[in-house]
Amino acid sequence: MSPSDSPAGPAPRLSVVIATYNRLPLITRLLQQLAGQTLPPEQFEVVVVDDGSATDVKGPLSALKLPYTLRVEVQQNAGAAAARHRGVLAARGTTVLVTDDDMQVASDFLARHLAHHPQGSRNVVLGRIRPDPEIGEMPLFERWYAYLNNRMAEELSVPGAKARGNHLYTGNVSFPRADYVGVGGFDKTLGQSEDVELGVRLEKAGCAFLFAPDAYVLHGSDHVSFEKWIRRAHRYGMFDTHVSVKHPDVKGVNPWRLFFETNLLSRPLLASAVVAPEASRKLTEAVVKASTVADKLGLTGAAFAGTSVAYGMEYLRGARTEAGGWRGVAKGVARYLQGRGNPQG
Repeated sequence: MSPSDSPAGPAPRLSVVIATYNRLPLITRLLQQLAGQTLPPEQFEVVVVDDGSATDVKGPLSALKLPYTLRVEVQQNAGAAAARHRGVLAARGTTVLVTDDDMQVASDFLARHLAHHPQGSRNVVLGRIRPDPEIGEMPLFERWYAYLNNRMAEELSVPGAKARGNHLYTGNVSFPRADYVGVGGFDKTLGQSEDVELGVRLEKAGCAFLFAPDAYVLHGSDHVSFEKWIRRAHRYGMFDTHVSVKHPDVKGVNPWRLFFETNLLSRPLLASAVVAPEASRKLTEAVVKASTVADKLGLTGAAFAGTSVAYGMEYLRGARTEAGGWRGVAKGVARYLQGRGNPQG
């Protein structure tokens, strides 16, 4: 068992918060990797929140022999945002690091994050998400997701590039606990996109955003269902619409940006998902099949391009659904066009 499961003693410098759901082997692997950190174990704690897993998580995790303080919270299934929020509120460290249960970390991971939080700073630090070395064995949609992460990392690594609030992701991020609490934490009414929405509020509150490629994690995946992936795309379109209404001044969270920022050749397909959401599903299926064929032929660029279009079509269907009709679509597009000059975007 870890040294203590109580909050007694001095507060640690860093609290690591991890939400988990039905992934006991993966969260166990991560906790064991955290046991080998160069940061002294008395300087950090780990708070795991089990979001209603089907089997016991607290018992097996509490039985682990770990050099740092581990606390395991258990709640009925309420979603990742609620689980992470509970974990941050339970955390005692002045700096909080949030990561996912399917990540792997190097021995200097925590020390590198802390190095970007000098005393008195209000930094939100986005660590890099690198693909697992076994990425080639994963489904096309997961390899596409890794490709997007790499592309964003490259863009943020360009001299002069600036990370913004709408870049925030919960797979690898650290921030001052006081700032998180000060802005109200994750919006638990959002089923997705709660990370981006939190980032926007933190930036508006005056936090500085930094991209830290040295504080990286390795991301694998146990996702194998294409149907679930496409449903997530739909939900992202819906919830990004909510975020856009909440923050109409930030074009980077407006779902309709996807149409205007994508390749001109892809726009007719994206438009079809908005104009005829149900009738165009056959088109999406055709794009997916073509992408799969391209992938099998080793045409990775074409496979990723097709996957992007398929995702975009379903994403805009979700935005169209949430807009509730053409009037709602027109309002969303108008918000995007009016906000294009806003530096927060």
